[in-house]
Amino acid sequence: MGEIVGAGIVAHAPTIMLPREVRYELNEGKEISLVPGLHRLRDEVLDEVKPDTIIVLDTHWHTIVEFCVTAQERREGKYTSDELPRGMSQIPYDLKGNPQLAHAIAERATEAGVRTNAIEDPYLPVHYPTVNLATYLNKGEEWISISHAYTGEPETFLAVGEGLGRAIRESDRRVAILASGSMSHRFWPFRQIPDHEASDPSHISTPEAREADLERIAWMEEGNHAAVIDTMDEYLRHLPEARFGHYLMMAGALGGRDWKAKGRLMSDYENATGTSQVHVWFDQP
Repeated sequence: MGEIVGAGIVAHAPTIMLPREVRYELNEGKEISLVPGLHRLRDEVLDEVKPDTIIVLDTHWHTIVEFCVTAQERREGKYTSDELPRGMSQIPYDLKGNPQLAHAIAERATEAGVRTNAIEDPYLPVHYPTVNLATYLNKGEEWISISHAYTGEPETFLAVGEGLGRAIRESDRRVAILASGSMSHRFWPFRQIPDHEASDPSHISTPEAREADLERIAWMEEGNHAAVIDTMDEYLRHLPEARFGHYLMMAGALGGRDWKAKGRLMSDYENATGTSQVHVWFDQP
């Protein structure tokens, strides 16, 4: 019987891929905490729980009429971002897959009421949440990515997560889930961005967004996932990335409102050009 050995919100901000000297220049001579946070996640968490499979809930894989799951035996190549090629250029990736588990996820999510398809096409694009995290975290595990339908509502994401959790439990795999995306996700206007590139949370787009983020982080640390889920309509006013679908899918896989796991911060709560970034990990017994 398979199990989810841990899960977390994990930031993929492009700044983690910039050269060290550029990161320091942007952040007033200091390292952004997301980078050592990823090293901690590998050394202190993944090396301990030893997952067979890592599933990335990829907020940059935008679908509309369905959710999709990568089902290739292997994805390999080099990735250059069209968004920020200066920082994400010709990044090599080599990710082993698990087609059987991918098809099971698609089947169970569809049974939960949300059309979901496993995609084996070798030309399917890869997106930088997956590539950036794999650069820091991949040690030969199986990697599967799941898309975000931008038409999804909270109950849609929770249902996909329910199917994901069922497929994992019916498998023989030890799985870690990386819900990869930010919290509030509003950028500063173009001409103002250079004044707001440091990681200090005072640069988050609005004080109200910052307060809403911190309130939900506190609930996560308490294990009060019901409060996060029950206030989604309110939180959506602050434009969480991908309608916070990455968090909701993760929560759905682990019990939804009944999930009680307490989060622990693996980084500071940080700014990235107005958006909020943080790593929050949830250990599973």
